Amino acid sequence: MTVHDVSPAVDRGSYPRTVTPWERADWRAAASDWAERRLAARGLRETGPRSVRLRPWSVLVRLPVEGGGAVWFKANPPASAFEAGLTAALSRWVPEHVLRPIAVDTARGWSLLPDGGALFRHVLDRGPADPRAWEEPLRRYAEMQRALVPRADAMERLGVPSARTGALPEAVDRIVAENAALRPEDRARLRAVRPLLVDRCAELAAAGVPDSLDHADLHDGQLFRPAPGRYTFFDWGDAAVSHPFLSFLVPARKARERFGPGVLPRLRDAYLEPWTGAGRTAADLRRALALAEPLGAVGRAASWGRLFPGTGTAGTAAAGADALRELCAALETAA
Repeated sequence: MTVHDVSPAVDRGSYPRTVTPWERADWRAAASDWAERRLAARGLRETGPRSVRLRPWSVLVRLPVEGGGAVWFKANPPASAFEAGLTAALSRWVPEHVLRPIAVDTARGWSLLPDGGALFRHVLDRGPADPRAWEEPLRRYAEMQRALVPRADAMERLGVPSARTGALPEAVDRIVAENAALRPEDRARLRAVRPLLVDRCAELAAAGVPDSLDHADLHDGQLFRPAPGRYTFFDWGDAAVSHPFLSFLVPARKARERFGPGVLPRLRDAYLEPWTGAGRTAADLRRALALAEPLGAVGRAASWGRLFPGTGTAGTAAAGADALRELCAALETAA
């Protein structure tokens, strides 16, 4: 018996009825053959049973390899198939900040990725509570975003969704139209705040911080900390080309949940530090971040539509609707 003869453990999480390509024997065979050939080309050999994680937005397979490590196969649905090409491009453009894939198949949305080391979440769980813990990764992330500003058009050509600052109201219109979980009263509220959204986006665009890559879901399980002072960002399936400051919403929320609201001013300043210069004052940047942060809910709402075809959408549409309600509430509060 070889390692391939052992049925892999399959984790469906809280989505037991998820429909993914994994259910098809021909797809599993093709994906396995592709991964095995790419491993062999790198001189890597599997040494243990695989494990599979199925979600409406990805198929993830862990392949143990000789030497005690692991390699990860990832398949994206069509709406986020750009992740394979984006991952490869980022490894060329900003190699110090991201994983370098072993192989990608951009046509099929497949990636083969090395193990990135310890998740930042696990590092936080093991260590003493340190409210400063998010400061350095946010500073590094901002450095990466600034380096990617000249690549915005190239990222869109790779298929990364465009949600440019000036066009965010139209993006919200599309998301609202496609979300079946919104109630009539939700739609009425969103229509009422649309002028506020337009004004906010116009002021944000005028602040002079150019569009770049927005991860859209940068929580503590979406980056590795393989060694002290090193951070590696991954999982780009929710990404968009948009105002970079939209990215601050999710990590700020996670840091607040873990350390309390007192942590936020230091995290804000750490994130904004790489954006100083070009005639922008600290006050200008803080104002821009205050404008942008609530708009991060747009990316969260959009991401819930990037699912495998055939997947039941009731739960995910509800999550997208929650993000839109969050956006609406933020705009109403600021009015």
